[in-house]
This record gives sequence, structure tokens and C-alpha cells, in this order.
Amino acid sequence: MATLVAAHGQFSVSVTHRIEEVETIWRRFTAGGIQSPGQSYDFIRLWVSDRAIPLDEQHYVVGSVNGEPVVLLPLHRKRVHGARLFTWFPGPHAGCYAPVADNECLASLGPEGRAELWEAMAGALTGADLIYLRSVPETVDDHEGLFEELGSNLAIETLYRAQFTSWDQCDKEQRGRSRRKHDRQQGDRLAALGAVSFEEIADPAEAHKAVDIMFAQRSARFKAQGIRDGFVADNLIGFYHNALSPDSGIDVRLHVLRLDGAIVAVRYNVVHGDRMFCLISSMSDCSRIQSGSPGKQCLLHVMQTVFDQGISVFDMGSGLTDEKRHWCNVQVPLRQHYIPLTRLGDLVIGSHRSFQRLRAWAKSNTTIKSLLRSGVILCGRLFGGRCSDRF
Repeated sequence: MATLVAAHGQFSVSVTHRIEEVETIWRRFTAGGIQSPGQSYDFIRLWVSDRAIPLDEQHYVVGSVNGEPVVLLPLHRKRVHGARLFTWFPGPHAGCYAPVADNECLASLGPEGRAELWEAMAGALTGADLIYLRSVPETVDDHEGLFEELGSNLAIETLYRAQFTSWDQCDKEQRGRSRRKHDRQQGDRLAALGAVSFEEIADPAEAHKAVDIMFAQRSARFKAQGIRDGFVADNLIGFYHNALSPDSGIDVRLHVLRLDGAIVAVRYNVVHGDRMFCLISSMSDCSRIQSGSPGKQCLLHVMQTVFDQGISVFDMGSGLTDEKRHWCNVQVPLRQHYIPLTRLGDLVIGSHRSFQRLRAWAKSNTTIKSLLRSGVILCGRLFGGRCSDRF
């Protein structure tokens, strides 16, 4: 344990390689809610177990003030393109991330105190070139800039959430007359093809069948776009099946839309308290069925039910899409945070920041985005779908 006597109190830092040793602290910090499944003890515990991550690559860093734990950083030490880094465990699979903390206590330290604490925690880590913390919210539980002092940062993405007290409020605020008419027309087109039904699957056997269908639908979409299917290539499908187990500790909610009994759209959600996080969604690739927009119809049914079942926040992740534009009334900027630990780390951070800026510019430029998409599809056709935007 490293100890630092600072102006804002006595800071101490401990590092363990065993997740069970920080379970009590972790659950206490997240009892009031989480920003994403990336902050869930049970989600990360299952991830570490499913991915068989060696103990010496797991680092759970606890920062304390005057002997009282204030913040926890769960970090995976890995090698990427020749550089060694500490980063979040699930990579892009959980929407956003943030240090697991007593946010009120962390806020009370002020900018200088937080900077000293982060410096002490980073100083306790060895064996890598940098710390890279992707997709950290700019605002957490009404605390703006709570992680401003956590290394250097770069604002790139936006997190989209629907936050309502009821379906009635959501409907009034998010759907005008033309939107309701459009949704009704899509529903009529789908209903003309057969009997439409919507459900939240409770039966475990049916849930596993639905997840298999969901990944098959995702694979078909990736193949059509010439994009690498990371779920298959990285052998991740088993993780999402295992999360369905009652002893996983993860509250998975599967919403499906059926046409004549066959599943044509799926949404895989995780619930923690009064927040629901959509991790994966899919729909049939059949052109006949797509004319009825089954994915959008499935989401419409979700919105019509979950807010009246106790959900107050429905998190749809980052990256703007039509469904987020239509339904989300809360936008939270996300930042990439960097802390160099070696000279090589400094160089990698500079390169990655430049790449992120270029990537963001390209995505905002319609012409460039179209050219890049064409290049990705061509690359996928030439190299069997192994071309991707993974960094």
C-alpha cells in the first residue's frame, strides 16, 4: 500500500489482483446506481471469469482518504499493438465507463484533491506504458467534471438516454402527430404480414433460444456490411448466454417481437435498480419483414412498457442513430482519458488522440464517411470480413 500525506488529507492506495477482495467496497459504491454495466461488480466478475483473464493482468486499485475508501479503478492490463496499457475490462461492450466511487466524497475533495488522488493511484501501477480509460461520462449524478483531473481527456462521443417518469410523459414529449402516424403505418405494414406479438421472455430455455437468434441476426447484418463480427471472432456469445443464469447476479431483460410466433427482433438489456441498459439489439434481415421495421416496432413496445414498470432511465449507449434521435431526451458527452506511465506511453497517447480527432471529423463529414464505409465494405470482401474499426 502506498501512502501520501497531501493538503486534502492522507491518501493511501492499495492494489489487489483478486476481484472478491474489493466486492464489499464495490457494492457499497454502486448501491445507489451505476452509469453502465461496466460499473457492475457482477458483470465484471462474470467477464473476468468467462474470458479467463489471468490474475496478474487484473488490477483493482482502491484510493482512500484518511483510511476511508473513496474510489475504485477496475483495470485490465493488456498489450495492444505493441503497447502495454491498463484499461477497462469489457472494451466497447458496455456503452460507457467511470471509476466506481463514492461520488459525493470524491466531489468534496475539489479539483486539487482529486488530482492528487488520481496521481497517487496512477503511481501505484507498474508494468505498462499508459492508462487508457475510454467513454467516461462528463457528468455523473449531477456532478459535472467529476473526472476532469483524471489525466488528460478528449471529448469524442455522446451517450444517449431516455429519462421519463411514465410512458405518457415519454409519448407526449418525444412523439408528435407525424411521428405517431409514422409508427402506426410501420405497425400496419408489419401486421399485414402476420400476427404480431411482443413479450419480455421469462423462461430460461426460451431466453437462450432468443439470444442465439439475436446473434444470428447480428451476424447476417455484419456480413452484409462487410464488417468483422466481433461477437463470433472473439468468442463472446457464451458470455451473454452465461449472464442469463440466475446465479450470475446480472438482471438481464430480453424483449422480443414475434411475427406468427417467429422472433423478428430482439433487444438484450441489463437492469440495475431503476436503470435499464440496452447492450445489443437485432432484427431479421428478411427484406419482406424489414418493410415493417421490426426493430423500430420492438423498441416502440419497449418504450410503451418499461417506464410504467419502474424504469426511470433507459440507456441506449453512444453513437447517434435514428432510434436515439427519436426517443432520447438526455445526452451526456463522453471523454477518453489518458495517463502516460512511460515515454512510449506519451507517444502512443499523442498518436491515439490524433486518430480519435480524425475519426470524429470523418464521421461528421457525410462525404468522407461514405467513402470510409465503402472502403470498409471492400476490405471486408477482400479479407473475409476481418477489416474493422476496432481501436
